[in-house]
Amino acid sequence: MDLAARIHAISIVSVPAAVSVNVFAIPEVEVTLVDAGIAGSLERIERGLAEVGRSLADVRRVVVTHGHPDHAGTAAALEAAGAEVCMHPADFERLKFGVRDALRRPSRGRLFASVVRPPTAIRPLEDGDVLPVLGGLRVVHTPGHTPGSICLYAPRDRILFTGDALQVRRGRLVFASRLYSDDYAAAKASVRRMAELDVATIVFAHYPPWTDGANEALAALADRAGH
Repeated sequence: MDLAARIHAISIVSVPAAVSVNVFAIPEVEVTLVDAGIAGSLERIERGLAEVGRSLADVRRVVVTHGHPDHAGTAAALEAAGAEVCMHPADFERLKFGVRDALRRPSRGRLFASVVRPPTAIRPLEDGDVLPVLGGLRVVHTPGHTPGSICLYAPRDRILFTGDALQVRRGRLVFASRLYSDDYAAAKASVRRMAELDVATIVFAHYPPWTDGANEALAALADRAGH
């Protein structure tokens, strides 16, 4: 399966931090975006859509895998441009925190959320919901990195979008970042849910897709989750 023919990666680079994150455009009759990039990314997203002959006006929805600034930062701007913002309600509620709220009960997750401009409303996504994308894109709630972290699974094409629920380090599939996760034990446990799926391609936010033995790599990582 030619991933590039169905999914267009738009690389968003944060210049001060030199950090790159991908927004994925799925250009079907309507365009779906997976994640929204950092704040101020609207122009870059618009240019990326133009690369596949589409525009912001074609974007039906943006699905936010979790509420960190590099994934939800442009969600409000995309909403203003006409897109429906879809995300898990646990992370949407957290995005309503202001800086003062976060400082009253400080945690890394609350502080991250406090710097994101939230959309005015969302389509709440719960575990098991199916979006009309890629023949049926299933929501898999994988809490841990954030309370509302979700993965998106397309059974027809055996594609799993993981946001930041997984990483790649030294050529190995590994758990979500311990440093940036709210609940590292829960993040590890969530890998077991991913390992139950039949996956040919793992799509990450910050790394190239994993296409070599995805099922085996997920099963091995899930086995390590209990250790």
